[in-house]
Amino acid sequence: MTMETVRLTWTEGCNIIVGQSHFIKTVEDIAEIMAASVPGSKWGLAFNEASGPCLVRTEGSDPGLVADAMGCARACGAGHSFYLVLGPGTYPINVLDRVKGCGEVCRIFCATANPLELIVARTEQGAGILGVIDGSSPKGVEGEADRADRIAMLRSFGYKRG
Repeated sequence: MTMETVRLTWTEGCNIIVGQSHFIKTVEDIAEIMAASVPGSKWGLAFNEASGPCLVRTEGSDPGLVADAMGCARACGAGHSFYLVLGPGTYPINVLDRVKGCGEVCRIFCATANPLELIVARTEQGAGILGVIDGSSPKGVEGEADRADRIAMLRSFGYKRG
């Protein structure tokens, strides 16, 4: 077995959800979740099939974001993993509960806009995601001004009231 980190890249200003599922039906189910959750949103999905022809399966509403997701899927190469790239203005908070509730989804590794590295193990059989490195390490502890900025930012996004 070998282990490596795989840096994923996608369009600036977009978010990505990386997860693992157990069945090819995931592709259609996540497509339906996206269509129902955020109608008109731009997104791209790629799923690494783990048996049969072992193809990268794709869906999406934006060809560029589908290409981003496919690039992430191919770079990682882990079977039954999926990569959902959300276009500008669509955030994981808008769809994450529904994606996690999808019957085929086994786990979510991350939902982020940060720089992202996957920790991937490779064997003769294939590859698997062991974990993620999402963004950077902390540089300090939040002070009162930082806390006030955090609260103001959440209110400006409409996530909190008052």
